[in-house]
Amino acid sequence: MDILAAQNERRAGGVSPCKFQPAIDGLRESLNATLKGKGEVVELVIACLLAQGHLLLEDLPGLGKTTLAKALAGAVGGRFARVQCTPDLLPTDVTGFTIFNQKTREFEFVEGPVFSDVLLADEINRATPRTQSALFEAMAERQVTIDKATHRLTDSFFVIATQNPVDSHGAYPLPEAQLDRFAMKLTVGYPDRDSELEMLAENVGGGDRSRGVREAILTPQSLQELQRHVASVHVEENVRRYLVDLAAATRSHRDVTLGLSPRGLLTWQRVAQARAHLRGRDFVTPDDVQEVALPVLQVRLSGDYDSPRATIEGILSDVDVPVAK
Repeated sequence: MDILAAQNERRAGGVSPCKFQPAIDGLRESLNATLKGKGEVVELVIACLLAQGHLLLEDLPGLGKTTLAKALAGAVGGRFARVQCTPDLLPTDVTGFTIFNQKTREFEFVEGPVFSDVLLADEINRATPRTQSALFEAMAERQVTIDKATHRLTDSFFVIATQNPVDSHGAYPLPEAQLDRFAMKLTVGYPDRDSELEMLAENVGGGDRSRGVREAILTPQSLQELQRHVASVHVEENVRRYLVDLAAATRSHRDVTLGLSPRGLLTWQRVAQARAHLRGRDFVTPDDVQEVALPVLQVRLSGDYDSPRATIEGILSDVDVPVAK
């Protein structure tokens, strides 16, 4: 579908995807060993990581959201922190606080969980809106401001948030502005019969579902190098025009009240670049754009519709797909 002209020249001048293939294969193996029978979910999770986005996992309790998040955190290395969100969680429990040291007679800053490479915000929508907003600046700018002082987070700071469906007891819906900071929203879903049988067999005798992710596959430095390479994956002009036309279609759709923002459009392109890289290509095709449309759009579109999937599929069908020249 895509324009293939100049493909060989781009390959000759860039870094071969094969350099990073062992790390990507290791991520796939570890996450698939943790989340049985969910290969497509795993691919999208890795794409989110490579696109330098944040990930929102939404589903019913007990389907492996937290297990997957912990497995990914272990695989990418670096510092890991977890926040169990509850209604009594305070913003300072997330960002940190300033305390007066009587020995030194000075104020000292105590870092919160956001000062990590990977932060797991478990059941984020059980926290109050005030506490949810404590993550807003961290996710958007990779920094936090406390007592008028700005503190930088690591360049590899990555939030994996889990949430129960918004109609669950004790849940606070995330505001649109914060949802737009997530690159995508994924639903894990129930495993198939064979995967559940395998899971039961492995847990007989005290089996450990996390056994495949005890050693880090990446370091924060190698992850950043991989992310920079993914950001350089080529996007032809016709594919960029296709993305812009799709964004316009979300804003004019009769059932959508809040269409795709320019920030969301940039996110969509980055995730499509990551998808192309995972397919072993250094250029994006319209297929890459379409394959990541649902997880990217369903976290940021709002309107009067029952099925996000049907609405997004309708938007995709309304826009002409570019053809090869």
